[in-house]
Amino acid sequence: MNIEAAKIRGIALSLLAGLLFLVSAIPGAWAQGAAVEGRQFFRIGPIPVETGKKIEVIEFFSYGCPHCAEFEPFLQSWVKTLPPDVAFRRVPVMFQPRWADLAKSYYTLEGLGEEKLSPELFSAVHAKGQALWEPAKFFDWAAAQGLDRKKVEDYYNSFSMSGRINRAKQTAQLYNIQEVPTIVIDGKFLTSPSRAGTHAATPIVMTELVAKARAERPKS
Repeated sequence: MNIEAAKIRGIALSLLAGLLFLVSAIPGAWAQGAAVEGRQFFRIGPIPVETGKKIEVIEFFSYGCPHCAEFEPFLQSWVKTLPPDVAFRRVPVMFQPRWADLAKSYYTLEGLGEEKLSPELFSAVHAKGQALWEPAKFFDWAAAQGLDRKKVEDYYNSFSMSGRINRAKQTAQLYNIQEVPTIVIDGKFLTSPSRAGTHAATPIVMTELVAKARAERPKS
């Protein structure tokens, strides 16, 4: 390699090093609290919330979604840290028939006060391959978790269930949900792991958006 070639190579390496530094600095800057509108989140609506004075956080999900299953432990950890002025709720999405049956499973657990079993249900479907979208298999699984099988079956097949399922479909349509998991903060900010970049990064964005929603609410 001659002197001229060495100089050119040195300049190229310097430019590459500078570019790599800029690229590596972008995630760091965002992680410190600079989620970018149009990238890590989008502004929607605003759509009226159902939680009154509390900031509403909705997760649109399905037990049948593998990405939701992967996101679940990060979400569970985040929910445990919620401040008093934030309310979290879930809305099951039904992109396919099996997901409609799994939505009934979710509302059954919620109605019986057993939503804490959600991580176990995710694991049963995705890690153990159990077809819990089949009602009888879900009833058997619930009984194995210590629930009263008859109560589970009665709630699953109750008259009110169809109303809850229809309401979930309407809510997903209202928010124009195209993928799951999707998170909506206070009816005005939408994010997801695909937008945040990773499952682990999503709670960071969610926390930022809760703060942003709090700042934008009228002062009482």
